[in-house]
Amino acid sequence: MQTIAAVAREPHGAFSIETVAVDAPRAGEVLVRIVGVGLCHTDLVFRDQFVPYPLPAVLGHEGAGIVEMVGEGVSGLQRGDRVVLGFSSCGHCPRCDEGLPSYCREFPPLNYAGMRLEDGSKAYACGDEAVSSHFFGQSSFAGYAIVRARNVVKIDDQEAPLEILGPLGCGFQTGAGGVMRSMACPEGSTIAIVGGGPVGLAAVMGAVIQGCSQIVLIEPVAARRQLARELGATHTIDPATQDVTAALRALLPHGVDFAFDTSGRVQAIEAVLGALTARGMLGLVGVPARAEDALAINLACMITYGQRIVGIMEGDSDPQRFIPELIAAHRAGQFPFDRLVKTFPLAAINEAVLAQKRGDCVKVVLIP
Repeated sequence: MQTIAAVAREPHGAFSIETVAVDAPRAGEVLVRIVGVGLCHTDLVFRDQFVPYPLPAVLGHEGAGIVEMVGEGVSGLQRGDRVVLGFSSCGHCPRCDEGLPSYCREFPPLNYAGMRLEDGSKAYACGDEAVSSHFFGQSSFAGYAIVRARNVVKIDDQEAPLEILGPLGCGFQTGAGGVMRSMACPEGSTIAIVGGGPVGLAAVMGAVIQGCSQIVLIEPVAARRQLARELGATHTIDPATQDVTAALRALLPHGVDFAFDTSGRVQAIEAVLGALTARGMLGLVGVPARAEDALAINLACMITYGQRIVGIMEGDSDPQRFIPELIAAHRAGQFPFDRLVKTFPLAAINEAVLAQKRGDCVKVVLIP
């Protein structure tokens, strides 16, 4: 089969829109017609080789679409099923058995190898040139994607807006899950969230669902601070004009119960850590832009006050359970993620990358 795809060919280079051949699904795989795929910062991290990935490659890991063909041995899925695509996990290691597949023992090779692990083959080709596939088990910057069956979450809600559901498979579940699952913020607790991008605003909505009493967003862009208030943030702080630690202490003199960083900026992390209460928890999903950046933590202070720092991957989510939960919350008006989304044609992916970088939109979804 031939399909359109956005192909990454060189670090920091533009995506090229090409017609590529796509395999039929093999054992344990399904072929999905992509109807929408989120654009995530992680896609650019791998394109630009901050984390190595074999190029040329079809990236994309927030896909949603329709099952077109099912490979041998796949059960529970059939042609015509509406699906959201999550990340890959093995399904049989201790963390998968605990319902924590984002910490799967095989997570790196399953999501980052760029090929089928069984034989090293790739699902896409451009003429005689193999093109890396199976990014996060899907590689969905394309009209059709070969997806590992375990990645696939069947959506029974026929009214859910399938074209924009893909980001529930990564960015939105990371933000919401970080608050609702990883840190499990209890009703009445307080939280400070750093960054008003898609992950941070999903965290705001998750904090509302949890019943947090004070939800503070730290974000320099005024439009995003305003959107956060509309989504349920009780306070916002502009880090460009305010001392973040002092501003948080003015709101919460005894400290904030939870902090959630999506920025990866050392200065921002230190600022919220300085406002954390005794036994407070700081959740980290942001990765510093430079490997040499290091967080200088006052260990004596952390020991004295019993403060905790946790790394969070995919919001500790089990996509098979959490994605339907978020869709139900959206239907109930509790998780209005559609307000964050702007759609672009897949062929306009380079324009969409620039628009998201400029802050013209919060979350891009590409339509093949």
